[in-house]
Amino acid sequence: MSRQISLLVVTTTLVLAAFGCGAPSGDVERAAPERRFLSIGTAPPGGAFFVVGGALGEVMSQFGGEYGWQVTAEATKGTQENIRRLTAGELDFALANSAISYFAVRGEGAWKEPHAMRTVMTLAPNVALFIAPRGSGVETMSDLAGRRVVIGPAGAGFEFFVRPIVEAHGVVYDDIDVLHDTQAGAVGLLADGSAAAAFLGGAIPTASVTQAASSQDIHFVPFEAEMVDELIERYAFFDRATIQAGTYRNQDADFAGMNVGSMHFITSASQDEELVYRVTRTIYENREAVVEKHPAGRAINPKVVVRDTGTEFHPGAVRYYREIGIWPTDE
Repeated sequence: MSRQISLLVVTTTLVLAAFGCGAPSGDVERAAPERRFLSIGTAPPGGAFFVVGGALGEVMSQFGGEYGWQVTAEATKGTQENIRRLTAGELDFALANSAISYFAVRGEGAWKEPHAMRTVMTLAPNVALFIAPRGSGVETMSDLAGRRVVIGPAGAGFEFFVRPIVEAHGVVYDDIDVLHDTQAGAVGLLADGSAAAAFLGGAIPTASVTQAASSQDIHFVPFEAEMVDELIERYAFFDRATIQAGTYRNQDADFAGMNVGSMHFITSASQDEELVYRVTRTIYENREAVVEKHPAGRAINPKVVVRDTGTEFHPGAVRYYREIGIWPTDE
């Protein structure tokens, strides 16, 4: 009899174990999540995109452990390359200038066909303006015509937002003698007289503007308020941005600058909805960790992340923003 009981106990134990019921749940080890490699396109080293992209990647890797993410932030040539590589499936996510994305998703400007990109979150504004050394002859926007003006590095896509700005002020873009250089290089070209003006911008304060104002007597070329209103009405990516008095040397009054295209985090329209939902939640819920790595992380807040810049949001991101109650109503 005892032998029969023993066999019954052994058989029952094996059956329970087969169905996962043979031991208390606290004693069962969870299987490690399957490793998943994700890539983020940024921009060349030295700019905010490269640093912020690295910060987002680190936060996703650090706090996405339950999903097994291993995230690599790749140095690229910037927004245009990022969009092309997202389309080709060579990147999973990327940072981009929302002005360039605006034209890419519509297939306008230099884009030969629409690129199916979607926004994950809107990030820090790109506050830009034209500066000129006093005495260069550039006092107003109309003075840019026929002058040598630095408009960012070649291939960076600055013309996507500079062209509509100057043309709204009555200046034909092709009438400007455009020079291409980095922002730091632009400061040198202004200093030695090789350029009459330069278009500089980024987060406030912008290092290149600080450098120029510290070493030269600089004039901030004013935008016309009426033209700014028209640009904002026509293009979703433009916005007003005030540079407060005292931000730069000899800046005695507030300056009405412009947000010429916020940095935003994007992915392809075909990206998996659940993945985008998880990425959005992970970054948003750990935004303070991004701030620790770069001040631009402060833009990850309820007001900014859902701002419409003209590129449709991905359904996975919208689902998360609706859950936490920050997605704008239809009204």
